[in-house]
Amino acid sequence: MGKEKNMNHNYYMKIALEEAKKAYKEREVPIGCVLVIDNKIVAKAHNMKEVTGQAIYHAEVLAIKKACEKIGIWRLEGSYLYTTVEPCVMCSGAIIHSRVENVIYGTCDSKNGCHKSKIDLLTSNLFNHKVNVISGIMKEECEKILKDFFKEIREEKRKK
Repeated sequence: MGKEKNMNHNYYMKIALEEAKKAYKEREVPIGCVLVIDNKIVAKAHNMKEVTGQAIYHAEVLAIKKACEKIGIWRLEGSYLYTTVEPCVMCSGAIIHSRVENVIYGTCDSKNGCHKSKIDLLTSNLFNHKVNVISGIMKEECEKILKDFFKEIREEKRKK
């Protein structure tokens, strides 16, 4: 695991879940993300693909972009990225290239996840940067918001 500096993973994951709830209200897949450096939240984001029409507007990519803009450098060394769902290939690439040190996520993504589910990019020896990963933080809550969202979508489609 990572060099933990008295990090309260549940505290930050709750904030990521609040971001996921914002996405849910906007009819986006409810994924939220928080980026923390030195125990301070540097950036928060949620999925915005549908609202913006931009395929790359995933919560993790947006949080990384905001953090880099805020601190004025692309290297996010010493950072903790909290996301409600296991990062996909695009987000994993952004995490590796921005040198995020620690990724903490809630639930796995059996279709697109790039830590445990499909392929392990985050801790692979194929890249010049390896990420410390912790999974399963507030897993039930992170799963529930996704299940509720997709159940609602399916019910709406049945009514049409």
